[in-house]
Amino acid sequence: MKRVIVFGATGNLGAYISMHLKEQGYDVIAIGGRKDDHGFFAKHGMRYFSVDIRKPASFDILPIDGIDAVCHFASSLPSRYAFDPVELIESITIGTLNVLNWMVKCGCKKIVFPQTPSDMAKYHNNGSVIPEDAQRHFPLTGDHAIYTIAKNAAVDLMEHYRAEYGIAFFALRFFTIYQYHPNAYHYADFKRRMMPFRMLMDRASKGLPIEIWGNCKKAKEMVYIKDFVRLVRQCVDSELQGGCYNVGNGWQVSLENQIKGIIEVFSPKNHPSPIIYRPEMPDPLENAFAMEKTFHDLNWKPKYSYIEQLRDFKHEMETEPMAELWGKKEDYQE
Repeated sequence: MKRVIVFGATGNLGAYISMHLKEQGYDVIAIGGRKDDHGFFAKHGMRYFSVDIRKPASFDILPIDGIDAVCHFASSLPSRYAFDPVELIESITIGTLNVLNWMVKCGCKKIVFPQTPSDMAKYHNNGSVIPEDAQRHFPLTGDHAIYTIAKNAAVDLMEHYRAEYGIAFFALRFFTIYQYHPNAYHYADFKRRMMPFRMLMDRASKGLPIEIWGNCKKAKEMVYIKDFVRLVRQCVDSELQGGCYNVGNGWQVSLENQIKGIIEVFSPKNHPSPIIYRPEMPDPLENAFAMEKTFHDLNWKPKYSYIEQLRDFKHEMETEPMAELWGKKEDYQE
């Protein structure tokens, strides 16, 4: 049985990663910044430790024997918290350095890490397919500039520790991983607002009109959490030395089909949301990843179609399987 440490286990991705690996028979040790997980992980047969990855001494409480892999998904996000450059550098870059030093201490030779797609920003929204191994860069302005600088530095550190200590790293580059969380809000351009896809689901559930702006055929990656955790598992099991890997489907969903799918799944059957086309408005974002390397090296393909993603999302919205850990949607309403 492989023993896997999941840093950031109380977060959006880390919780699902922990649960999936446990369900697949791994010995999972969950690590979070929260002092109290409300007994969630113990209920599911996992040990939980509270660790501040910015502080090396905080790691002293962790077991160090037989750790086969680390899934390092702990850091601050500009989309979830008010913008603080120092916090981003400390939690992402310094935190990753501390995780790597702890791995050297315990002899762990593999790390899985979430990389931002903003390290390929010049390929975004212009019809380009985002490559897998082009030279990394960062946007010079905006709320993702320092975030990307911090992420790139973390990947640089992992490349160094691979060369120096033989630690394989898998840096997974992705846009939004779609999943249900009771908190429907995030920060965009430094302001708190409802996430666009959650706003569309909310309008559809009420049968309200939904506008489609710009070129409705422009499409983007729509990766679902239950496919993503399978990819993380493939990284944990891989014998390769890793590198940077894109996380996409090999197909994209147009804005028009995104909206039609949301209406099909979330609108009342007797009162579906009408669609209003606004081609004179700004175009939506578009993106597409080159996926050959990920498909080949990690033997992974997504299983969920877009409609299946939405149906499962709605089911989790109704059942709230992480309520003991995250609370319920009522806890986040303004």
